[in-house]
Amino acid sequence: MPPLAIFGVALALVIGAILLLRVHAFLALLGAAALVAILTPPSTLERAALERGLAPEAAATLAGTPAGERVAASFGRTAGQIGLLIVMASIIGATLLDSGGADRIVRFALGAVGTARAPAAFLGSGFLLSIPVFFDTVFFMLIPLVKATRIRSGGHYIYYLLAVIAGGTMTHSLVPPTPGPLFMANELGVNLATMAIGGCLVGGCAAAAGYLYAGWMDRRWPVPLRDPAAALAELERTAAVDVRELPPLWLSLLPILLPIALITGQAMAGVREDGALWQVWLRLAGEKNAALAIGAAIGAFMLWRSAPDRLMKSTTTALSAAGIIILITAAGGAFGSMLQQTGLGADIRGLVSAYDLPVLPLAFVLTVLFRTALGSATVAMITSAGALSGLALAGDLGFHPVYLALAIGCGSKPIWWMNDSAFWVITQMSGLTEREGLRYLTPMSIVTGTTGLVATMIGAAVFPMAG
Repeated sequence: MPPLAIFGVALALVIGAILLLRVHAFLALLGAAALVAILTPPSTLERAALERGLAPEAAATLAGTPAGERVAASFGRTAGQIGLLIVMASIIGATLLDSGGADRIVRFALGAVGTARAPAAFLGSGFLLSIPVFFDTVFFMLIPLVKATRIRSGGHYIYYLLAVIAGGTMTHSLVPPTPGPLFMANELGVNLATMAIGGCLVGGCAAAAGYLYAGWMDRRWPVPLRDPAAALAELERTAAVDVRELPPLWLSLLPILLPIALITGQAMAGVREDGALWQVWLRLAGEKNAALAIGAAIGAFMLWRSAPDRLMKSTTTALSAAGIIILITAAGGAFGSMLQQTGLGADIRGLVSAYDLPVLPLAFVLTVLFRTALGSATVAMITSAGALSGLALAGDLGFHPVYLALAIGCGSKPIWWMNDSAFWVITQMSGLTEREGLRYLTPMSIVTGTTGLVATMIGAAVFPMAG
C-alpha cells in the first residue's frame, strides 16, 4: 500500500474514533500509530530508512523489528524528550494560579493602562499567561476579572472577552512549553529558543489582528452581561481583594520569564563546556529541562510562601493534568514516527515538487482541515507535524523549519465551532449563546490564524534562515 494511502486510512481512523466513537485522543493516536506500523511492509521500512540516511545494517534491523516494538520505542522516545518539560510547565501554571501570582500580573496590567485600555491589558495578560498555563485554565481565571471590569466600565464586554481569547489562544499554539508547539519543535528539529521567539513574534501579529477584530465587533454587535445580580455582586467582592495580599509582581513574573531568558541566552551565547564560569553555568541552567525546573521551583516557592498548606494539592493536580498531556503527545509522536517510516515525507516532497505547491500554505490548510474535523488544536498540530516532518528533516525547504512549525500552529486556530471543547467552555462561562459563539469566535479564529500565516510567510521570505 502506498504511503499516502496508509496515511489516509490512519487519518480516517483518528477522525472516526474521536468524532463518531468518542474515543480519547490518546487511544485514537496510538491506534493509528499501530495501524500504520502494521500496514507498512518490511521492504518499505528498509527503503524509507535508507532514504533518511540510516546505515544499511540499521535499516535492515528496523525492517525486521515487530510493529508493536517500533510503536513502543517511538512512544518512549517522544515521552523522554518532552515529558519533563510538560511536567515542569504544568507545575509553573498551577503554582502561578494558586499563589495569586497570575492574578497579580493581570491586576498590574489593568492598573497600568486603566479601564479605558483594559482590552489591551487583557490581551497582554492572556498572551503572557498562556505560555506556561493551558488556555482553558487561563480563561477560567480571567473571566471573573473580565466581568468585574465590565461592571465598572458599563460596556465593552465582548471587547474584553475576545481580547483574552486572541492573546491566549495564539501562545497556546505557537510558544513552547505548551504541548503543541513543544511537540512541533521536537518533531521538526527546531531549537526551543527559536520556536519561542518566532512564536512570540508571529503570535503577536495574529493577536493584534484579533484585538482589532474584537474592537470592531464590540462597536458593531455589543453583548450584554447576563449574569444574575447576586453573581455580579460576588464578582465585585472577588475583584476587590487587596493587591497587597498577592505575591509581588517581580516574583509573579519570574517563573514565566526566567526559563525563557535562560533558554534563549544559552542559544544566543553559544556557550562551550570549556568557557568562562558564567558560560558553564549558563550552559547548565539554560538547558531546556533545567530552565523549566528552575521556573517550577520558583513557582513552588511562591505558593509555599503564601499558602504552604496548598503546595501538595496544587502540585498533585498539576502532575495529574501533565500525565494526560504527555500520553497524548507521546502517542502523537509514535504516530508521526510510524508515518516517517512509511516514506510519506518523500511522497509529499514529490507532490510539492511536481505540482509546485507552496509548502507553508499547504501546511496551514492541512492543519485547518484537521482542526475543523477533530476540534482540537493540539491533536491537529501533532497530526500535521507527523505528516510533514519529512519535509523539515530532508533539509530542502529553502527556509528554516521554524516557519513550517509556525504555519502549522497558525493552521490550528481555524475553525472554531461546536465540536471544539473550548467553544463550549467560552460560551458557557461567558454567557454567550451558541449563535453568538459562531458569530464572534469562529470569524476571529479565521482572522488570527490567517494573519499568523501571512506573518510567517513574510518572515520566511525576508529572513529565510533565521534561527
